[in-house]
Amino acid sequence: MSKSERTRERLAGAALTLFERQGFEQTTVAQIAAAAGVTEMTFFRHFPAKHEVLFEDPYDALVADAVAAQPEDLDPLRRAVRGLRQAWSRVPEPDGDVVRRRVRIVAGTPALRGEMWRNNGETERLVAEQLIRDGARPLSAKVAAAAVLAAVTAALLEWSVSEDTPLGDAVLTALETVEGGRDE
Repeated sequence: MSKSERTRERLAGAALTLFERQGFEQTTVAQIAAAAGVTEMTFFRHFPAKHEVLFEDPYDALVADAVAAQPEDLDPLRRAVRGLRQAWSRVPEPDGDVVRRRVRIVAGTPALRGEMWRNNGETERLVAEQLIRDGARPLSAKVAAAAVLAAVTAALLEWSVSEDTPLGDAVLTALETVEGGRDE
């Protein structure tokens, strides 16, 4: 791990601890930087804004590619569900504790819920655009993408406050629910 990656990890860890202890809105960037042993400028080299510590989503391209790989004769909703399911199967289960802590902070901070939806908006846009490129009507594509992302978001929020469900199971349950309870 490079020095930059270690610094980013220290910053993220310090931020999570402070957010949990005193709340997201009450925590300053100066406090996070001090807890990580770096300057505020260093914080901003790694995260453009305080909330960015909580929103890391490197999977957008993977999701869009997985949707593109689905048979074009399927309806947009089924293509989106299967694409997301396929993308999920290709990524390793994330560190559940860190992800759960991040999502729990978002779930408990009303100001961050909107940011979560904005963050998901990029994935939703990419999925809808892929479906449209492959021949789906724009409204059908946008509704399918929105429904799938809303389901996954609901699963993440619910998972964050439950200790007994693995993240993968929560996501797959959400996708099965959107698809009408099918288990394929």
